[in-house]
Amino acid sequence: MDRRDTVLALLALGAAPFAAEAQQAAKVPRIGYLTTSLGVSPQRPEAFRQGLRDLGYVEGRNLVIEYRDAEGKVDRLPALAAELVALKVDVIVTGASTLAARVAKEATRTIPIVFAGVGDPVESELVTSLARPGGNVTGLSTLGPELVGKRLELLKQALPGVDRVAVLWLPGALGERTDKEMLTGADVAARALGVRLQFFEATRGPDEFGRAFSDMSSARAGALTVLAGNRFSRERRRLVDLAAKNRLPAVYASREFVDAGGLMSYGANFADLHRRAATYVDKILKGAKPGDLPVEQPTKFELVINLKTAKDLGLTIPPSVLARADDLIQ
Repeated sequence: MDRRDTVLALLALGAAPFAAEAQQAAKVPRIGYLTTSLGVSPQRPEAFRQGLRDLGYVEGRNLVIEYRDAEGKVDRLPALAAELVALKVDVIVTGASTLAARVAKEATRTIPIVFAGVGDPVESELVTSLARPGGNVTGLSTLGPELVGKRLELLKQALPGVDRVAVLWLPGALGERTDKEMLTGADVAARALGVRLQFFEATRGPDEFGRAFSDMSSARAGALTVLAGNRFSRERRRLVDLAAKNRLPAVYASREFVDAGGLMSYGANFADLHRRAATYVDKILKGAKPGDLPVEQPTKFELVINLKTAKDLGLTIPPSVLARADDLIQ
């Protein structure tokens, strides 16, 4: 080998590590976004993207997001989760759905999973504990049971004369322990408010909603609170229409019901939960293990009131309640 060949060989050897580093640096993270229905609330995925932008990630430039939407057909979730696993995404983010998070966990034990709004991730067996999730799953919870009493309180403040409130719930939707905590919370709040609760189950799904509302009318319920549940969220328009048809003022767990025409809602700000989910993704992409990232609880809550619905029902919401609202829909 002459002197020129020796120099070229040495240059090639020296450039190899830099080429490898450049190739590694050029790797664009790929995020899977799995949801039961993007149409439930377009604000949520947009809040997630905004959270990523705040951290320097721009979709299509230095980050790819693979969206998989079951469009309300939950039986499609396993196949969609399998697609994301086959794509070897770096992280899977699930929307505000315990079922989507469960399906993702069943699909992979290695790819990190971040859920953006689950009622009780411990009872759902998504994590071992909130402080030390363990495994490949972490995210943000919603404090579902703790807010049931607050919704009743707000409903009573909005309708001071109401003395009978129907409670529509779906047994087993959020787990046995969560169900018990929600019902207990409702009972304790009702006693303090001097309100009588009337419980109505929707065990067989949407086809049973009409009968449940008919029973509420027969029981002379003056108002309604709908407990949290993914099936209720998917069928929110039907529930809102039935409440209007039966002239039942209702309070719901999330603003999507109010956007669809429901009277009022109070609960965790799901857009904020999705924005905060981006911080988990960022930490995981930088090397953190999901099992070491504690599950966070919501820090922002929102009261939303639909003034048009109030007018249609012939209601005058007290100014003190309106002043507390985070959003008033005209």
